[in-house]
Amino acid sequence: MSERSPRKRIEHWQEYLTAHPTSAVGHFNLALAYTDLGLVGRAEELYRKALELDDGLVEAWVNLGGALLLKWDFSGCLKANQEAVTRRADCLLAHYNMGQAYLYLGDAEGVVRCYRKVLELDPKHAAGHYYLAVGLLATGHVEQARRAAATAMELGHRPSPEFLRSLEKEDAKARATGVPVLEFGG
Repeated sequence: MSERSPRKRIEHWQEYLTAHPTSAVGHFNLALAYTDLGLVGRAEELYRKALELDDGLVEAWVNLGGALLLKWDFSGCLKANQEAVTRRADCLLAHYNMGQAYLYLGDAEGVVRCYRKVLELDPKHAAGHYYLAVGLLATGHVEQARRAAATAMELGHRPSPEFLRSLEKEDAKARATGVPVLEFGG
């Protein structure tokens, strides 16, 4: 089914839901197709309908959170992904999405907490290391931020120039105060 275009998938799942209007999975799959087309508002409605029919559908909580993140509803994203985590604590994507919500909400400690969990679940998650570095830098843990950023880059993630400038600025402050600075290995 996933090899079909989003429009063909929409047609298929609309037909399916005509025959099975109470199918949470049908609503979820239709929402996925709308998400693929960038129709996030419609996808959000369908994820909510899927959850109305089956609030235990973890993937629908995660994807609802993702849709809300795309709509810049960071509190809504956080709540939806928290629901997913209460149902499945090892859901990496839910922890990742929560970290993104905390990032946009300006909660650096929440960012650190979420990305530590992401890395507990997948130690080689390059973006997880990067966002952990972002949170660590924001909480004043410069040396740990540098190590996390180095790991992210070793795993193939490219930090933003703004992050690298901020890290260098904090390193310069540390050098000025005599605090030892950890350098990137090579």
